[in-house]
Amino acid sequence: MIVAGNDREYSMKKYDIEPLANAHCQTGENPLYDERRRQVFWVDIPQGRLFRYDLASGEWEKIYDDKLVGGFTLQENGDLLLFRDHEFAVRRDNGEVVMLADDIDASTGRFNNVFADAEGRVYAGTMGQPGSAGSGGLFRVDTNGAVIRLWNDTDCANGTGLTPDGKQMYWTDSTGGIIYICDYDRTTGALSHRRVWKRFAKEDGIPDGMAVDTEGCVWSAFWGASCVRRFSPDGELMEEIQLPVEQVSSLTFGGDENNELFITTAGGRDGSDSADGTLYRVRVAAKGQPAFRSKIG
Repeated sequence: MIVAGNDREYSMKKYDIEPLANAHCQTGENPLYDERRRQVFWVDIPQGRLFRYDLASGEWEKIYDDKLVGGFTLQENGDLLLFRDHEFAVRRDNGEVVMLADDIDASTGRFNNVFADAEGRVYAGTMGQPGSAGSGGLFRVDTNGAVIRLWNDTDCANGTGLTPDGKQMYWTDSTGGIIYICDYDRTTGALSHRRVWKRFAKEDGIPDGMAVDTEGCVWSAFWGASCVRRFSPDGELMEEIQLPVEQVSSLTFGGDENNELFITTAGGRDGSDSADGTLYRVRVAAKGQPAFRSKIG
């Protein structure tokens, strides 16, 4: 079905929306696909829980229940690098958690969305402090563990992704309803010339997590709008996937052909029989770019 939207006509295809795991996540977030083990990981941020879904068996389990985790990456050696309140630590396969850095500048709020680049660095966004507009921002963690603050003049950090040529990086400010684009230097990790790529109205919902496909199109989850939307590299709306819950938080590509979207949602609570907080899978025609792994010492 073709729908007339604010941008232009766009596709409302019929998709098979497959629920994989209802962990009743209060804020399900940061899905990551591990192609080596054919598993999907995701976190329930405020509950400090981390889950794993196995594609081969169709079973899922909780593998971490501790401090709040705002986001995480897969390390090159298979560990999980957990960005917690104002610190980051690694979770080994045996469940052991080892602190790497703590007491990171708390003025920009807790960590909320992280992304590894091709060199193994991590870009870690923050929430900002309640009642303090523009106090959120972005840190870069280099492979030697050095933490560099890149900016702190935005609010709630969310989806991040690279263009297929590796020359530009997208970054989402959910509070402002803006997806920015920056010039990206792979050699140094520097970000420059930050500018607005697309600005959204309140009625569009809140742009949250994102992924970029091999054609350079941006897939963004929209909190409060029950959907994932795909945009062309020029920012034109191309298609929309409707989900059965309102708070759609993030997504990642995965599966054997890298054409499956794993989508996290929020609003769940233990003991509820609602679908809020479920992890979903949707097969699409596009293919995602392989996710990079962090290499933080």
